[in-house]
Amino acid sequence: MENHEHHSHHQQNSDKIKSHKGLKDPEGHLSEKTKLGHEGDMDHSKMDHSKMDHDHGSVPMGMPGHDHHRMMIKDFRKRFWLSTLLTIPILFFSPMIQDFFGYEWLLPGNAWWLFGLSSIVYFWGGWPFLKGFYSEMKAKGPAMMTLISLAISVAYFYSTATVFGLDGEDFFWELSTLIDIMLLGHWLEMKSVLGASKALQLLVSMMPSEAHLVKGDFVEDVKLEELGKNDIILIKPGEKVPADSVIVEGESYLNESMLTGESKPVKKGKDQKIIGGSINGNGSLKARVEHTGKDSYLNKVITMVEEAQKSKSKMQNLSDRAAKWLTYIALAVGFGTLATWIVLGFPFVYALERMVTVMVIACPHALGLAIPLVVAISTAISAQNGLLIRNRTAFEESRKISALVFDKTGTLTKGDFGVTRIETVDQGFDADELLRLASGLEQSSEHPIAVGIIKKVKEQKINIPKLENFNAITGKGVEAKVEGKDVKVVSPGYLKDENISIPENAYSSAAETVVFILVDNKLAGYIALADEIRPESAEAIKVFKNNNIKVMMATGDNETVAKAVSEELGLDGYYSEVLPHQKVEIVKELQSKGEFVAMTGDGVNDAPALAQADVGIAVGSGTDVAAETADIILVNSNPQDIANLILFGKATYNKMIQNLVWATGYNAFAIPLAAGILYSTGFVLGPAVGAVFMSLSTIIVAINAQLLKGKMRKSKEV
Repeated sequence: MENHEHHSHHQQNSDKIKSHKGLKDPEGHLSEKTKLGHEGDMDHSKMDHSKMDHDHGSVPMGMPGHDHHRMMIKDFRKRFWLSTLLTIPILFFSPMIQDFFGYEWLLPGNAWWLFGLSSIVYFWGGWPFLKGFYSEMKAKGPAMMTLISLAISVAYFYSTATVFGLDGEDFFWELSTLIDIMLLGHWLEMKSVLGASKALQLLVSMMPSEAHLVKGDFVEDVKLEELGKNDIILIKPGEKVPADSVIVEGESYLNESMLTGESKPVKKGKDQKIIGGSINGNGSLKARVEHTGKDSYLNKVITMVEEAQKSKSKMQNLSDRAAKWLTYIALAVGFGTLATWIVLGFPFVYALERMVTVMVIACPHALGLAIPLVVAISTAISAQNGLLIRNRTAFEESRKISALVFDKTGTLTKGDFGVTRIETVDQGFDADELLRLASGLEQSSEHPIAVGIIKKVKEQKINIPKLENFNAITGKGVEAKVEGKDVKVVSPGYLKDENISIPENAYSSAAETVVFILVDNKLAGYIALADEIRPESAEAIKVFKNNNIKVMMATGDNETVAKAVSEELGLDGYYSEVLPHQKVEIVKELQSKGEFVAMTGDGVNDAPALAQADVGIAVGSGTDVAAETADIILVNSNPQDIANLILFGKATYNKMIQNLVWATGYNAFAIPLAAGILYSTGFVLGPAVGAVFMSLSTIIVAINAQLLKGKMRKSKEV
């Protein structure tokens, strides 16, 4: 590295830098903008259940949708348990159930007791579905809520009519169990996809809440929103940069890895730009504010994340589409049944009973559980195997992935600038001795090379020697006396100036940075450092290629490093020195070519692209921002887990289709029988027999969903 300069620093500053790896400001405060999102409780009565139930895209923390979602889970749980409690006596005292099981135990005014208990279940337990029906009708998009509301309303009002004198059997037991199962299904579904996005809150909290404003000879602490363009600010060692600025005094290394993807801290000096949210190293800086508020780099990232999330949340799930068509079929067949029996000369009461039976059977319990059960099971199994699913729709569609875009730093690579090789030239020194001597000179430097060398020394448990007469060789390295020897750690530029030949094998990869160790002015050896490629990356890429998935890399790192990593892993292409908005453009460009794109990353700079991609995958070792923006999180940061994800995603989708086919197939079989298509043979499907079919359908759906456990084991073996 040509400008291998070193600066001494105190341990306390080093500790400061470490403490700022989190996303809160130095004292753990959230900015004023972030705090606003948490003020006030939501009005529970104003919750739009249907809208939130079907809008499973990520909902930013601090925004109304997030609080609604969490409150809805509690609400559905409470309604389920209370409705189930009331259903027990309804079932026990129902004449139809008693006839079926051959016992008789009626209370005085039995029908009125059933009517009273069922009214509570219908109006209170069924309220989310009735409200959802209204919302779906208002939006002119009948779906699951309409189908459920239709079934429970027909059952309730027909049964109520029988209490007040209409000839026929009541359906109170069917009404209650249907509401219970649907509440359970929606509760399971929402619980499994909870994890509404905290991305926007986390992005905002990356900025400190205050800035040090320079006013002549004085420094005043002011709130971030009070900063104006051209204000001069002081940025102390270890602090976050409060706004996009230009340095007017001082120099320092800045950690921008979570903003730009550059793996190494970047040295910045006078007249160079610094980004709000980046972390200052050891140097003290004075800077002139360039952008604040909506014009800042971080705010533009926030906007991109928000826009991409909104566009993705419009997708509908499979069960909604099935329910929509089933609603139309149930209405058509139901009223057709009524009309047919009346035209055939049967009494209106008989024709009405046939219609009600059709309407109730048209909404089988199995359809309400077909998707939620698979979602709940697949989410739990995935979590046990290192895949955290945050967006169900994206997970279902992972089977379609045709192009994978990887971030480099922390995803394909380890994200640490570490020692890759130690080579000796002088036979009088071994690798450990070279490392020991170099560490003596590097122990007080914050330079990325020095940090990498010291990390290696600590891993090897090597004692760092004392040094004397330390001196920085401007732009080329450092020198000092170590145990009586003149030791230098220098760049290749120093060797050229001193006419010392560079060993032929010094550079084995363009991704490496090499420093040379001279002892008493003789070349003793050299140490190579790089952001190491994960050992699992190469194997994972082979799996993707075997599945006809294109693999590309988009990184904020420089061209040389990007090319070297791409060639070593055999990628289909790479993009270097990429900014966040350019990563989004890369994803959009691939999507415009018909590719179904998955983006994998770990930094703030990846957040907008993760949100834009058809499937966003964050590696668990990265920032909370990336994790909260993504649809799926890899807990172990292993690229091979993405292969398991795709295979398991296919298996999950197949289970959903199988369950939907079974649930709707049951309808195709049961509805005509309930309508009386076989009346001429003397067979008409009665409500009690229909209930047995309904229960059987639900059991089969539940068993089929459980078979997913074996699918994950198989995908891990592939």
